[in-house]
Amino acid sequence: MYSDLKCHLFFLFLSILLVCSCELIFAQNASDLIPQNQALKDTSKQKDLLDVYKSWFGIPPKSKAHPQDKLYFTLNPLAGAPTSSGNALVTSTTANVYLGPESTTYLSTANFAPYFNFNRQFGLPLRSSIWLKDNDWNIQGDIRLLVYPQYTWGLGSAHTITEKTWINYDYIRFYQALLKKITPHLFLGMGYDLDYHFGIANGDTGVNLTKFTGYPYGLSGSSLSSGITFNMLYDTRNRNVYPFPGTYLNVVYRVNPGFMGNTHYWQSVFVDLRKYFSLNGGEKPDQQNTIAFWTFLWLNSNTGTPYLDLPSIGWDEYNRSARGFYQNRYRGNALYYLEAEYRRDITDNGLFGFVVFSNVNTVSGSGTFFKSWHPAAGSGLRIKFSKASNTNFDIDYAFSKGYQKVLFNFSEAF
Repeated sequence: MYSDLKCHLFFLFLSILLVCSCELIFAQNASDLIPQNQALKDTSKQKDLLDVYKSWFGIPPKSKAHPQDKLYFTLNPLAGAPTSSGNALVTSTTANVYLGPESTTYLSTANFAPYFNFNRQFGLPLRSSIWLKDNDWNIQGDIRLLVYPQYTWGLGSAHTITEKTWINYDYIRFYQALLKKITPHLFLGMGYDLDYHFGIANGDTGVNLTKFTGYPYGLSGSSLSSGITFNMLYDTRNRNVYPFPGTYLNVVYRVNPGFMGNTHYWQSVFVDLRKYFSLNGGEKPDQQNTIAFWTFLWLNSNTGTPYLDLPSIGWDEYNRSARGFYQNRYRGNALYYLEAEYRRDITDNGLFGFVVFSNVNTVSGSGTFFKSWHPAAGSGLRIKFSKASNTNFDIDYAFSKGYQKVLFNFSEAF
């Protein structure tokens, strides 16, 4: 099977090179300027929920709502938790700021989204992407403290959606990476990833987790994964909360050696590619009329990786790949994901918009990789919450066979 995986990985990398090579050729003499940001500085013709509030109370709008170096906060009491079982009580606070000139610096973000649901799940996640002046350095962080019992379906597609079992565990994640600008859009760096699961136990009486999942590692007591990462990022988008046309490529190669506390040596590679195409034909550059594509391939070695650290749907960086599925529904040593979304403003002032999306995934296990595909789809409403940070309030309805859910968020899924 792994000779086939190497073949699939080779063709994915070839596709990535074909997509990016043309852009890299034309970017040889590119400056540090971010042209997409220029069209968004004067937002007086745009409208957001704050403008609606001001109109109710007769407060005149400002002529320019995007001053330099201003810190913007958004508070969302209805933010979406990871797509696991049960309804969640969530409060999400996001901070956005430019730490340098907007023409040469990406928007820095930090998000803190504590949540609690009625299946005894509790989480304190803090995620950040900090861009220093002129994008010289990018500092990435992902820190989580989770009490996280949830359903699991074992490896691959062997079990139906009703053939699940409950697994209890607590989780500490500490990911940090530092990347240096090589060219205006290319960044290279290293990081450290820590995954510590403890209190691992079966939640259903009479169920043996090892037998049910068919996997022998990391399903009793605790598991520790401690590794060094080698990171490459290529990003021509102007922001990640509301991307305009551009390309995003993120490659993370992780090594978990024995001397760093791992029971078994294992390694993984995560390749994330996103592409955004404008359908405006050069008109109205600040209006959303975009088709976006997202694909990633996540491969693990099969030499003792703890079960809860295997590639799994809904466990990408921001837990967004499971729109239309339970988080954790599909898990294996290899996971491939593809999603497409059409985004369009309804009103010329940008206050209302909509999206339509569809995704599909395949996962290794039971001989199903690239043979068994799992589709989902959905649509959503967008309401401009802040035109200054270009942040939308998102309401999505997503579904697949045997599952449906309404999701609330303050940034696009990708």
